[in-house]
Amino acid sequence: MAFIHHTTMTPTKLELLTGWLPKQSWYVGDAGTPELVKAGGFRLDDPEGAVGIEFMVVADAAAREPVAYLVPMGYRGAAPADVPGEALIGTSEHGVLGTRWIYDGVHDPVVTAQLRALLRGEATPQHQSESGTPDPTVTVHGTVPGDGFDVRVHRVLRPAEAAPTSPGHLVAGWTRPDGTAARGVFATVVPR
Repeated sequence: MAFIHHTTMTPTKLELLTGWLPKQSWYVGDAGTPELVKAGGFRLDDPEGAVGIEFMVVADAAAREPVAYLVPMGYRGAAPADVPGEALIGTSEHGVLGTRWIYDGVHDPVVTAQLRALLRGEATPQHQSESGTPDPTVTVHGTVPGDGFDVRVHRVLRPAEAAPTSPGHLVAGWTRPDGTAARGVFATVVPR
């Protein structure tokens, strides 16, 4: 079980994402600097206890139409050999753990393995800011047995009116900049 440290990070996750997010191909904002606010998310536990795993939702309050982005992140104590360098979001000084290398989770094998475990019904989503607290608002529909599937992470989140037609999907919520709640699909199973 991951332990959540209530401490400082310099730069903060939002500061790192403000510079990183506009450089991504899936970013839908205009050319200006986004005004990011934390809007939701959840955590997964690394069975080895080495990698912090967070699925963070950030909303761009500066966009004409507020946009919510899903950024899975892997927090590591050193630069790993099995994650490509271009996946690095940045480094931050954690008040308890020291320097943390923060990676885009879709390129981190520990993060993707745990996401796949969640979609198979073998992992429990955890509250984003409370240690050892499951988050029952994160739901998996149509769990998929075995490993014969890929996962598509939805980077730009949209409130879901109807369930997707995929054999399995992950649904969770976030808060819009105006304070209203939204729920939508965070990830879908793609059969091979």
